[in-house]
Amino acid sequence: MLKKSTIQVEKVNAHIVSWLKDYAIASKVNGFVVGISGGIDSAVTSTLCAQTGFPTLCVEMPIHQAENQINRGKEHILQLKNRFHNVTSEEADLTALFDSFCKALSSTENEEKLYLSLANTRARLRMTTLYYFAGIHGYLVAGTGNKVEDFGVGFYTKYGDGGVDLSPIADLMKSEVFALGEFLKVPDAILKAAPTDGLFVDSRTDEEQLGASYNELEWAMNQHAIGKKKTDFVGRESEVFDIYIRLNTQNKHKMNPIPVCTIPLEIKSIL
Repeated sequence: MLKKSTIQVEKVNAHIVSWLKDYAIASKVNGFVVGISGGIDSAVTSTLCAQTGFPTLCVEMPIHQAENQINRGKEHILQLKNRFHNVTSEEADLTALFDSFCKALSSTENEEKLYLSLANTRARLRMTTLYYFAGIHGYLVAGTGNKVEDFGVGFYTKYGDGGVDLSPIADLMKSEVFALGEFLKVPDAILKAAPTDGLFVDSRTDEEQLGASYNELEWAMNQHAIGKKKTDFVGRESEVFDIYIRLNTQNKHKMNPIPVCTIPLEIKSIL
């Protein structure tokens, strides 16, 4: 469904790095903090931040994490430190905190909802941790969401990985993030790994959760943008388009501004 990205990686890289620098200077902050997952999005985002010359703090936040995810994250951080003098790292193992949180709350018989709620809790604990480090250092939290996740299917946790100060790669499709990752010499282990949010004990991939690959969802997002309908497609294309529309619709509450109840002036004022 999707051809290999033809993004002008060198120009895009320079543009994002310049944008990050300008934003940091205008905001009068000291640097950036990025949560490292062992995936392509956080690897690209942290490398972009590192290129600004501003202090860039990479934070690992394992919670019952799969060993291969931890190893990929450590490999990337080590590579980044070797390449950029302004990169530092912290490891905040949140496993015990997460377990204590689980014990403190009542459970539910609905295992599916419990499993999803606890997955989102992981993301929210990590967001809180990133803002802790941002607060003590005077840094900005750099988001790692791409365009398909942030504006297509809403594949992120509200007030979790969606809680950031700025989003350097949110206008890049997943294929474009991979292309930029190759240009930035992100470790092969990350480039070749199946994307996963790392929020579930069984290490399920993003494709298993979404029901479609990023290539397929990217195709559907582009088709929807030009006004195509499900009836324009057959077979797998129709199925993927339907998945995209369903996810896009049910996750609007994440992607749209928080609704505010506006009070008419005639009933708000006593004058």
